[in-house]
Amino acid sequence: MAGSALYFTAPGSVETDTIDVGPPGPEAVTVETVASAISAGTELLVYRGQTPTDLPRDETIDALAGEFSYPMRYGYAAVGEVTGVGESVGDDWLGRRVFSFSPHQTRFTETPDTLVPLPSGLDAETATLVPSIETALTVTHDLAPRLGEQIVVFGAGVIGLCTTWLLADFPLDRLVVVDPIERRRTVAREFGADEAIHPDDLGDRVADVDAAVELSGRPAVLDDAIAAVGYGGRVVVGSWYGTKRAALDLGGRFHRDRITITSSQVSTIAPELRGRWDTARRLSTVIDLLARADRSPATDLISHRIPFADAPEAYELLDRRPEEALQVVLIY
Repeated sequence: MAGSALYFTAPGSVETDTIDVGPPGPEAVTVETVASAISAGTELLVYRGQTPTDLPRDETIDALAGEFSYPMRYGYAAVGEVTGVGESVGDDWLGRRVFSFSPHQTRFTETPDTLVPLPSGLDAETATLVPSIETALTVTHDLAPRLGEQIVVFGAGVIGLCTTWLLADFPLDRLVVVDPIERRRTVAREFGADEAIHPDDLGDRVADVDAAVELSGRPAVLDDAIAAVGYGGRVVVGSWYGTKRAALDLGGRFHRDRITITSSQVSTIAPELRGRWDTARRLSTVIDLLARADRSPATDLISHRIPFADAPEAYELLDRRPEEALQVVLIY
């Protein structure tokens, strides 16, 4: 069976090309993609050529095996419908709507154990947010918010806003979001932030807080995060900077105030949580959160729906006009 896949071919260049998917093997199924979400963080690093070429893409996901080298298929937020099953797979899989950590392509084959069946009430576009909410869940676990704390989130992209959405349910004293784009600040308030401010207005408005989360994707913002927390404060870095570098000012308060900086990454769970919070539990928690939400976060997060055939336009939009876009979803 012929299909079409998205390829990153060079910095600033993506193309769609025909692929031969073939029938499913005895223990596999065929999935026809309905929608897939573009990560404006990692995928823009790939699009801009800002990923280390000798780094594995993701050693925990078979569909993302290999290194960051062109040409490559990439993406990890696909939702589709099972249209064919191998001889060893039960017919009850036919017609199921599933989530998959698969690249952007019109159809693919996978074994059922790599797929996440979705409840009937969860629409495809909302389900494309599963990896973003899972990342936000991991950031929140690494942050370990405490009752009555003051917390600031730097960066109101999709991950920053999903993290805000989760943190807003905690009994915090104050939740502040910092972002230069007005539309994103508006969504942050809709998601429950007590305040959403422009970086130029930080001043004394955000000082001596208990914890800060850095999700802007810009290394220089780490200095703002360090400056925002008080004695014994903690900074959780959820951004992946790729090959971007920035000098940090660690010669002042950082040392004497015993500030802690912790990395947060969704594929490698903190050792103290790994035994109980495996992938299945995290995904189950995320899908339950999305399914029972009074208002889907997709309503505010998805700004553009672009046909898969026009995918190059989606990346140009995210790269050149980020103030216009938030979550971009490819429609098949």
